Amino acid sequence: MLIRFSHVKKAFGPKVIFADLNLDLRRGETTTILGASGSGKSVMLKMLIGLLTCDGGQIEFDGEDLTHLDDSQFTGVRRRIAYLFQGAALFDSFSVGENVAYGLREQLWRTMSEAEIQARVAQSLELVGLPGIQAMRPSDLSGGMKKRVALARTLALHPQVILYDEPTTGLDPINTARINHLITGIQRALQLTSVVVTHDMGTAFSVSDRVAMLGKGRVIAFGTKEDLKQSSDPYVRDFIEGRAPESEDVGALLSSS
Repeated sequence: MLIRFSHVKKAFGPKVIFADLNLDLRRGETTTILGASGSGKSVMLKMLIGLLTCDGGQIEFDGEDLTHLDDSQFTGVRRRIAYLFQGAALFDSFSVGENVAYGLREQLWRTMSEAEIQARVAQSLELVGLPGIQAMRPSDLSGGMKKRVALARTLALHPQVILYDEPTTGLDPINTARINHLITGIQRALQLTSVVVTHDMGTAFSVSDRVAMLGKGRVIAFGTKEDLKQSSDPYVRDFIEGRAPESEDVGALLSSS
């Protein structure tokens, strides 16, 4: 296993996010994390890279216990695990090329020349299908293009793991399909380990090797796409098929009143 969550606990005041989170993520696979809003999907990613601390249990990456590392000790981990933020998080005052180069200049300026940085930027933009747009500004880009530039910035660091936080949110079907294709193609070409947080069942079933569903403070289902599709668990079935639970069925409530 490359990443392991063992009996992880996390709460914000009285609100318990994880009571007992256990999950193993295999090297070289794409695992999608599903769950209702507030189930802890993004919290899980942020604990993995030290943006949030867990209250109990253990998180391991490549055999190293991350639980007690301080922020400075997480620097090396963050070079190996890249986080693709939901909103792309591009700097409006920078050009596209400067955005893609940002992480390289922050983390690798001692070991890379400016020519090497520019070559890496060009290569990364080409990987996401946007060659030659270094001089453009984020304000000139569509939503789908911004997501792809953010992915190029992530790829420029040559990470071992990419964490995708809602990569297709706000995109039309064509750009959603394009991002899904990029996630799958990049994972296969570069042999990365990918973790995808999404509400989009189409994305989940398109990109995943395995799928984990969160609920009630833990993993309630985990397996291949086919395992989830064949699950008889009512919560899993409702989520996959987009059905509201009976207690939230307005029609049923009106007819009984």
